[in-house]
Amino acid sequence: MDISAIDSLYKSSGMTTPVTGKNNNEGFDSVLNSAMKLVSDTNTLQNEANAQEISFALGESDNVHDLLIAEQKANLALQYTVAVRDKFLESYNNIMNMQM
Repeated sequence: MDISAIDSLYKSSGMTTPVTGKNNNEGFDSVLNSAMKLVSDTNTLQNEANAQEISFALGESDNVHDLLIAEQKANLALQYTVAVRDKFLESYNNIMNMQM
């Protein structure tokens, strides 16, 4: 699955992206820390979208545009996070299936 289109959208939001493995000097710890930061960023965007929804539902805000933008950012971040998770699992399964 090619996630390059999602990657370019994610980078334009100003959030951090996980290590792509292009630099061989980086270890598993840095990859794991980047993935945890990605999950944290996604969670923050989900919480912001939920706050916008509640504000709109209670009538405190009438700006549908900001609500839709917050929901779309949260959705894209979640899609990106799931794609990265799937790649990690695929890599893990490939390593586990290697014969020594």
